Amino acid sequence: MTGQEFITGYSERPQVALPNNPLRLWAALFVLLALAGLAIIGPWGVLAWYENSAVLDQRQDKITILKEEISALQNRVDLLDPESVDSDLAGELARRDLGVLHPDEVVITLPED
Repeated sequence: MTGQEFITGYSERPQVALPNNPLRLWAALFVLLALAGLAIIGPWGVLAWYENSAVLDQRQDKITILKEEISALQNRVDLLDPESVDSDLAGELARRDLGVLHPDEVVITLPED
């Protein structure tokens, strides 16, 4: 026994048989190129990853804006609580919606252009 046979238990290295048919080689090459193409430009590929991250950033910005709007609206709702109405807000709403004025106020209407 040689040293290699003793270590591995094989007398020679196993040989991998490659296909001799050129059609099979071209088919295998086509499959590998298709997989590489999908990895780059496919729906889950590298290019789609960058596009998706840009869309994610835009949507996170929109979420931030919407949260600020929700906070402002929640503040107005809290000011209109029936238990403790804010007098400034109540006066503003009465003037705007009901047309209520103080005796010393003058209304100036401007033509709409």
